[in-house]
Amino acid sequence: MIDLYTWSTPNGHKAQIMLEETGLEYRSHPVNLQEGEQHAPEYLAISPGGKIPAIIDHDGPGGEELPIFESGAILLYLAEKSGRLLPADPRGRWQALEWLMFQMGGVGPMLGQAGYFRNRAPEAIPSVIERFTSEAGHLYGVVDRRLADREFLADDYSIADIACFPWLRVFERLGIDIGDFPAVSRWLGAIAARPAVQRGLAVL
Repeated sequence: MIDLYTWSTPNGHKAQIMLEETGLEYRSHPVNLQEGEQHAPEYLAISPGGKIPAIIDHDGPGGEELPIFESGAILLYLAEKSGRLLPADPRGRWQALEWLMFQMGGVGPMLGQAGYFRNRAPEAIPSVIERFTSEAGHLYGVVDRRLADREFLADDYSIADIACFPWLRVFERLGIDIGDFPAVSRWLGAIAARPAVQRGLAVL
């Protein structure tokens, strides 16, 4: 059994979708970010940075309990545990890992800032909004070019797609015209149609 600690954010959705896709047995526990539950000492013992998601696998390596934080690490762990969604061949594996790191180092941080300054910041600062909206457009362009001649980021559906999808699906909040990125639009539709993805998004 896996305990999932999560909230309804793109990073939370990554773990939720992954667990549904793999079919691993889990139970979800909401961590209400608005109420500051991520700062509770008992949660910090699982996720030292106070971020979601985090998991505890009660049947980890050697049958021992294993807590894991950081969404990218969780995706990798669940892929290896289930034997799914990470290519076995070295070329495919590294392609999936490249695009996973692209999400973690670029898509998540930049789109997160774009969303914050466009929708939640107490003061609208035009130069900052323009900076992060422009970077968001750049990242959508990178993904669009990648998907122009392939169905998924690493050719086959993988943790790379699961990592990027929850962030790229919120284009309206980022000031992005998805019509400018037809390959991303097609990819978003294909992933959104997957039953496991729908279940994962509906966890909270």
